[in-house]
Amino acid sequence: MIIGLTGMYASGKDSVAEYLVAKGFKHISLSDMLREELNKRGTEITRDNLINVGNELREKCGHGILGERALESIEAKEGDYIVTSIRTPAEAKALKKHGHFFLVEVRSPINVRFVRIKQRNRESDPKTLQELKEKEKMESQESGPGQQLTNVIKLAEIVVMNDKTIKELRKKIDKLTDALRNKAEKLPVYVRPSWDEYFMGIVDAVSKRATCDRGRTAVVLVKDKIIISTGYVGSPIGALHCDDVGHLMKKVIHEDGSVSQHCMRTNHAEMNAVALAAKNGVSIDEATLYCKLAPCYTCAKMVVNAGIRRVVCQKRYHADKESMELFRNARVVVEVLDNTVEAYKNQ
Repeated sequence: MIIGLTGMYASGKDSVAEYLVAKGFKHISLSDMLREELNKRGTEITRDNLINVGNELREKCGHGILGERALESIEAKEGDYIVTSIRTPAEAKALKKHGHFFLVEVRSPINVRFVRIKQRNRESDPKTLQELKEKEKMESQESGPGQQLTNVIKLAEIVVMNDKTIKELRKKIDKLTDALRNKAEKLPVYVRPSWDEYFMGIVDAVSKRATCDRGRTAVVLVKDKIIISTGYVGSPIGALHCDDVGHLMKKVIHEDGSVSQHCMRTNHAEMNAVALAAKNGVSIDEATLYCKLAPCYTCAKMVVNAGIRRVVCQKRYHADKESMELFRNARVVVEVLDNTVEAYKNQ
């Protein structure tokens, strides 16, 4: 279960987060992610710099980037989490993909909040009620990469009033966590696909363009989690397709006397993907190849020489023994998601 906290200045979000941590929740602060980013850059950690780097990341990577990073971290672990410093609706929506995410607003009247601000006496806090209103207005943009605190609050499913004592607040949080845990147990958990599953899904979509019914396979070339080329089984540009005119078969007699037949009309998906990358001037050195079936020996030689360092295939190909040996010798990592063996039709 993930509880996200939102609310205006001094509404009590930190008090709730601290109490939940004491109850066993793990705390993720999106602001701490920005602090880590500033530390990497060797930049002083100030409120303005935090705002600026947050806006920069949202402009560059999408408004929900911090929520996506938090969710990625959470999915790699177990337990209950509290997430704070949610500043854009996109961050909240990214976290909601988990399935067991609940956005909670901690609410207090502005006069109560201003008293708390004066009592804690932080240097960066507003000194007057008017200054408090102005700061909150600055952090409540309607759109863009900046902070949209009011828009986040509108998304909250639950409101916890915090206008009395800390003891009263904790009682409310105890009841809330029990209720949310019961609700979470009844909800299905949405599990995002891994990167390998994600790209294999795209391979399946690309394969639907293949033009030879003996093997409607495809590949996707990926580098740094970015697709750089795709290819499917199909004839060269301008040539006839198997689906239109039939197969162009060739009989092969192997050293052991066995006989197999291969369609010569089409290029394999690996060839087409590498050719497309070459045509567009895209380097595939150090890339990962995602494919339905493990490459044949001819394609495996091309994969090795192209500098591809990892092959992820859905299934083994019945004639991939030489390919696998070649990959081992060239130190190409091969991962098979399904260990069953599949052959092309009519072989």
